[in-house]
Amino acid sequence: MSLLAAHLNDAGITVVNGDRIIYSEPGFALLEDDRVITGTAAYASAKLKPRRIQNRYWSDLRAESLPDRRYRQLSAADLVSNQLEQMWKRVAGEGDSLAIAVPPYMNSENLGLLLGIAAELSIPVVAMCDAAVCATRRQYEHAVVVHIDMSLHSSMLTRLTQEGQVRFERTAVIEDSGLLLLQETWLKIIAEAFVQQSRFDPLHTAETEQMLQDRMPGWLTTAMSSTKVPLDVESRGMTHHAEIETLELVAAAAPVYQGIVSNLRAFYRAEETPAIQLSDRAARLPGLADTLKARVGGEVFLLEPGATARGLAKRCKAQTGGGSVTLTRHLPWDQSPIKVEVDAADSNGGRPTHLLFGHKAVSLQGKPLVLGSQATESERWLDLQQEMPGVSRRHCVVSAQNGQFVVTDHSRYGTFLNGHRIDGSAVLQTGDLIRIGTPGFELRLISVEEHDGT
Repeated sequence: MSLLAAHLNDAGITVVNGDRIIYSEPGFALLEDDRVITGTAAYASAKLKPRRIQNRYWSDLRAESLPDRRYRQLSAADLVSNQLEQMWKRVAGEGDSLAIAVPPYMNSENLGLLLGIAAELSIPVVAMCDAAVCATRRQYEHAVVVHIDMSLHSSMLTRLTQEGQVRFERTAVIEDSGLLLLQETWLKIIAEAFVQQSRFDPLHTAETEQMLQDRMPGWLTTAMSSTKVPLDVESRGMTHHAEIETLELVAAAAPVYQGIVSNLRAFYRAEETPAIQLSDRAARLPGLADTLKARVGGEVFLLEPGATARGLAKRCKAQTGGGSVTLTRHLPWDQSPIKVEVDAADSNGGRPTHLLFGHKAVSLQGKPLVLGSQATESERWLDLQQEMPGVSRRHCVVSAQNGQFVVTDHSRYGTFLNGHRIDGSAVLQTGDLIRIGTPGFELRLISVEEHDGT
């Protein structure tokens, strides 16, 4: 009798028995005429039979029929049930039970349906816990930890508190910015490299396109340690070669990375030191860790494969007493703490000098700059020149603190940095956009260079 732990991230559903990973397969389903094939076998046919592939059933778990008319007899719940059943047959022994690490994209309705499916399959689920909490096994002293993971269709950020134990605070799920989007983006630029360098188009046939997808993990691993990635693919007895620079892969991923950066910066208050914890999936994305270090600051910590499921297996307690299983959002630490010491002034992506409002650039030097609807004689104030709903009299203040510029919110309505509401305060960088009010005044942070008169 063993307690198995599963992390239900559709980018790689992982089950561990103690420290050993015994199952790791993606949330893919291939719908054949007379059967459903899930996991790695389905992923291996994703480019060969794209119209028969389903990969949103974990992130959109519901009992309604699939939107594809050809498969009206099936629902996302049916596909989840199929993959869970096949998984349990492979990993479970007599008397085994299951604890589940829940990703942020699953809400209470999803979890209720999931538990019903598990009950129908006679899978004894004895515990459920937030995935970010499971992954965080040590305290990051003098810092605030945010855990980042990637699913097939989203990027997921979870801010955690550390008073006595690790505890869920809040999360952000960035839709349409997951691993599949990145893989499709990289697949296109890799195919373009083959066309330009060897006059071979690997997207011309489904077979060679599938080869690109199958080779992608190895190429990304090379990109993590090399400035250039050699590429090769075989077709009709011939091997075609190309090469791509790692920086091209990083540049292509910039829209997804920027979305993570923008959300992450809004998670941190100006006085806090970031401890950014990346799952192994996020850690394997070329340039992501370096981008977060440069744009957000603090320290970046990389987790090993299976860390979330292992963290759950080591610390969870089965819920007993015959009641329903509820979602746990806190756990004790079981590893030694790590001290994070970072100079807050190093956490910048370009120090602004002026605030641009319309055609007017206002210097940030000197006294703090107040944004709001009513000026006071004792403060430096930016005249917004018209009334706007959702603007407080003293809405927010931009000031110098510890060698950087900070915006501090004093309003009832919120101050937004790059589209995300800040949590009290946030560090400003060149290129940032502050918005106050509805639909809002927008003010851009810029850097003005002084020249010698030429």
